Amino acid sequence: MRGVRTWSVAVRSPTAEQLARGEREIPAGGIAVHTYPFSSALRRHRVLRLPLLRGVVALGGSMAIGMRALYISANAQLAGGSDDAAPPADGEAAAGGGEALSGAAWTGALVVSFAFAIGLFFVVPVGLVSLIKSQLHSSTLFWLIEGFVRTAIFLGYLLLLSRLRELRRVFEYHGAEHKTIACHEGGLELTPENAAGFSRLHPRCGTSFLLIVMIVAIFVFAPIGLPAWYWLLATRILGVPLIAGISFEIIKLAARHRDRTWVRAVMAPGLALQRLTTREPDHSQLAVAIAALRAVLEIESGDRQTAADLIGLEVVA
Repeated sequence: MRGVRTWSVAVRSPTAEQLARGEREIPAGGIAVHTYPFSSALRRHRVLRLPLLRGVVALGGSMAIGMRALYISANAQLAGGSDDAAPPADGEAAAGGGEALSGAAWTGALVVSFAFAIGLFFVVPVGLVSLIKSQLHSSTLFWLIEGFVRTAIFLGYLLLLSRLRELRRVFEYHGAEHKTIACHEGGLELTPENAAGFSRLHPRCGTSFLLIVMIVAIFVFAPIGLPAWYWLLATRILGVPLIAGISFEIIKLAARHRDRTWVRAVMAPGLALQRLTTREPDHSQLAVAIAALRAVLEIESGDRQTAADLIGLEVVA
């Protein structure tokens, strides 16, 4: 969970007995909460708050926090605990015993992940449509088909992930994040029983953002026309920051007018997609999400104790 000046990650660690048996399905240990200061570059540098540019910076900051949180959670399950978010030196074990992920292994995994995402969602679609480029005779038709292929790959990828048993608990925790935030925004006490009554779908979810990215990409690439194949590939890679910036501005606009009928209609497909990337959590998972949110609120609420006062902190999952 991230606030304005603080971010926190809560992890339910497996017990020593589960680690010995190699169990991962139902972690039953205690909840370890890690809280860190968050200083956005947007607050430190006025120029970074310019439209389009601020979206790229905000996305980069969110991804950096997400990667550190993943590192903490991965090491907690590998070694039964994690005391720090900084990657350890090669071969160093995480707290609690066992073999932790090395810094080099983690960095390599991130590089491969980013390359895979850009390749799958931007390079592969333009490559496939380029195979029939000579038969289209129209740049408009080319980018329409490319956009359709890109969106189809994205939806197929989400559908595949949603069917993987190994990711089910990840999606359940994702649903727990959304329910916990909705409970807080609804002004109710943060308890698993209260949070369970809220929807697992949330308008600020990253799934909705990604769908907007897929759609915006169609219009960003349209003016480029049909240059040589190597220019097509280069624009698809170099255009990613611009697409992210435009998508961020659309999300901000929608947030300011989310009570409007047209905004709800535009955001409806993104909310529907969250049915693939979230699952109904149990109370133990809601307790983990609540622990993370409480850690942020304890630091950032100060003397403001109502949910209405804290909405401006843009607590997000």
